[in-house]
Amino acid sequence: MAKFFIDRPIFAWVIALFIIVMGGVAITQLPIAQYPPVAPPAIVISATYPGASARVLEESVISVIEQEMNGSPGLAYMESVAQANGTGQLTLSFEPGTNADLAQVDVQNRLARATPRLPSAVTQQGVRVEKSRSNFLLFTILSSDDPKFTPVDLGDFASRSVLPEIQRLPGVGQAQLFGTEAAMRIWLDPQKLVGFNMSSAEVVAAIRAQNAQVSAGSIGELPNVAGQGIAATVVVNGQLGTVDQFREIVLRANTDGSTVRLKDVARVELNAQSFATAARLNGKPSTGIGVQLSATGNALATATAVRKRMTELAQFFPPGVKWEIPYDSSRFIRISISQVVETLLEAVALVFW
Repeated sequence: MAKFFIDRPIFAWVIALFIIVMGGVAITQLPIAQYPPVAPPAIVISATYPGASARVLEESVISVIEQEMNGSPGLAYMESVAQANGTGQLTLSFEPGTNADLAQVDVQNRLARATPRLPSAVTQQGVRVEKSRSNFLLFTILSSDDPKFTPVDLGDFASRSVLPEIQRLPGVGQAQLFGTEAAMRIWLDPQKLVGFNMSSAEVVAAIRAQNAQVSAGSIGELPNVAGQGIAATVVVNGQLGTVDQFREIVLRANTDGSTVRLKDVARVELNAQSFATAARLNGKPSTGIGVQLSATGNALATATAVRKRMTELAQFFPPGVKWEIPYDSSRFIRISISQVVETLLEAVALVFW
């Protein structure tokens, strides 16, 4: 066989070039997704306990959930993180080959058994269960050189207009906001509460009762009198939206006709929802969004999709707001692929040389 190609070098060159062309076409169509996953599937449980310390969060929330997660089929190990701002995460790593969808269903069933033993403040905030990896794929940062944009403004804009768009991208398991939304903050004065003989529980109850969205019904709906031909929906003011409206919340109505309002015992302002999570870019206060890859997501495709979506969203950013991606772990993957391609080309060149 060797003598056949030695005597016909042109034919051998044609076959070699044909193999090179076919290999170049096939290398872009390799079914990489059919290879077994290297990273084990992971399920992340996130909980929030407002006002709690890391120790209280660990003892009253994380440990309770961990007890129920023991014995889950395919569970390899657990890793928990409790932060001082009242937020915590429990990452459940399963054996390679475990079905992530079935693992998530089992985790949710076990979490349902632990929910009655969790503090009411935690259940009101909600406990999230998501399929994602514990490490971050990339960080995208929103910043502005305009002093009128505070970190609270950037965080509120990111949580409403940017974060939902990133969460909907394929391959994104979880997107975490490293910033804060705007919230109505009420700072109670203990001395004034004592002066009016009131407690913080009474203040909270009054705010919940008067800051509620209610359905006022309608006029002229069925059953109505004969000949009634007009119906109208009653629209009333529900949830409060301004600082002045919150200040006028009535806490107590006295028998002499006087009232005690929220502004008499507290300071009301529109400020940050949380002061613990923040991001900085080049020393400037900014807002960041950390993207975690899903259990079955492709790092390169997801990173490309995030960059493309951020470029599209940048057209609608307020003037002066810009975005950057200072950290992107997919760059290492791209460099590795390019090095493999260079090695293949060098090997081909050495063979022909």
